Amino acid sequence: MQVRFQNSPKETSQMNTQELRDNFLVQGLMKEDTIQLVYSHFDRLIIGGIVPVSNAISLPNEDELKAKYFLERRELGVINIGGKGTVTADGFAYEIEKLECVYLGKGTKEVTFTSADGSSPANFYLLSLPAHQTYPNKKMTKAEASPVHLGDISTSNKRTIYKYIHNDGIQSCQLVMGLTTLEAGSVWNSVPPHTHTRRMEAYFYFDLDPAHRVMHFMGEPKETRHLVIANNEAAISAPWSMHFGVGTACYGFIWGMAGENKEFTDMDPAPVATLK
Repeated sequence: MQVRFQNSPKETSQMNTQELRDNFLVQGLMKEDTIQLVYSHFDRLIIGGIVPVSNAISLPNEDELKAKYFLERRELGVINIGGKGTVTADGFAYEIEKLECVYLGKGTKEVTFTSADGSSPANFYLLSLPAHQTYPNKKMTKAEASPVHLGDISTSNKRTIYKYIHNDGIQSCQLVMGLTTLEAGSVWNSVPPHTHTRRMEAYFYFDLDPAHRVMHFMGEPKETRHLVIANNEAAISAPWSMHFGVGTACYGFIWGMAGENKEFTDMDPAPVATLK
């Protein structure tokens, strides 16, 4: 498990392209028959990817956690972006199709991941956070996520939002998690740009053609920076950083937040016309 420490606005403003990528871009998450984990010290979020092809893959007990097992003091959100797969938690199997979600609460001891068909494997994206209270394990489908349609084709941001783990959905200690899919011809996300200093966020981009990229904007509103992101890569968004992005083609992205509260609408706008 790779460990990333926090970066201040001042030091981030002085980073070159490679330094920005080394600190805020997460690559190589979806590798066959492996589990990839990155521990961010922004709210102690762990970002992960699992692609089981020939074998079941278990959630490891990383030494950095100093725990008896991975979820002894943590909770976990899982969204599948690949073929049909199964998440088995303490002997109970949750079958999840593409874009479905499973939440596992604090105290879940044994967790394994498998694919129904190795030729079309599941691609499990994970987010894990410290938890001080136990909430029930639960699965949610796309339909149960009460999809919300927003945006307009005239502004190239017609999209559908699926909220899975949040105050009015699957209950959690501090994790908020869902995804957004853009319609053909739409490429902008998270407009208007905004910050929420009470929470950090991670963005995972998927279903992006390999020949295309997403320009993920970050940094302070008066000191903007950007990351050029490929398919199945993630951006760590610091609490002080504004965020929005645009792709050279349509795509989807999974968002996850953690911090002071779980209010999905708690944000401070940074209107486009004010950015520098």
